[in-house]
Amino acid sequence: MKHCELGELNGDVLLFGGPYSNLQACKAVFAFASAAKIARDHVICTGDVVAYCGAPAASVAAIRASGCAVVAGNCEIQLAQNADNCGCGFEEGTACDRLSVAWYTFAQSKLDAEAIGWMKTLPDVATFTHHEKRYAVIHGGVRDVAQFIWETDEDAVFSSEWDALERVTGPVDAVVAGHSGLPFIRQTSRGAWLNAGVIGMPPHDGSTQTRFARLTGGKMQIEMLEYDVSGAVRDMDVAGLPADYREALKSGYWPSEDVLPDDLRVAVSESG
Repeated sequence: MKHCELGELNGDVLLFGGPYSNLQACKAVFAFASAAKIARDHVICTGDVVAYCGAPAASVAAIRASGCAVVAGNCEIQLAQNADNCGCGFEEGTACDRLSVAWYTFAQSKLDAEAIGWMKTLPDVATFTHHEKRYAVIHGGVRDVAQFIWETDEDAVFSSEWDALERVTGPVDAVVAGHSGLPFIRQTSRGAWLNAGVIGMPPHDGSTQTRFARLTGGKMQIEMLEYDVSGAVRDMDVAGLPADYREALKSGYWPSEDVLPDDLRVAVSESG
């Protein structure tokens, strides 16, 4: 694994994942950072800059121009290798798997060699110190970048990932991750595991607001992000992408619960 040490970060740290080619969400999260006077080198992305939405090239450009740190998500890894799929960890034949063909192919067609070259440089894990605690930032799992790790998983899942992580980074006090799309803070037997959520897609809760996380005063908190939903929907429409994820931006519910464990699924009557 490629490891990047970010050093000691004093002041607030903003953590976010899954821009997902949603340019409007990218702009909104950087506007929040600016308004909150969070330094750009205190902003960290857990990967998957490119995915479901309609502005892959512009989103990559916005992330790069921001100066924030980024760890490689499965989408960056697959695009950098010119792979024929997103490597998202979806089961073959599921709705998410079928829909990924369209957005991944579209993203491949829009990214130039410079953007792909940048993706090749991204680390798999980043570490930093904040308020005398050492944090590690990954995408999904340590042994599998596209592993879905949920708040409801058994403690053994977190512990085994922690062991694998520390073989790369040395001891850490907390882990920051993304990929699954649902934000959470879980106190495990090894320390706090923070999923910072994603900014490019709502967390399947019926709200159009997306999520990111913030370290402030040594404490973790999850924040809601307001952004120009109609603009993101318009970009997807212009791109000719399937309607399913456009509707997800508007409804706040994912087009499928294929990846979710039973205890995190929403009743059909609620999700429509």
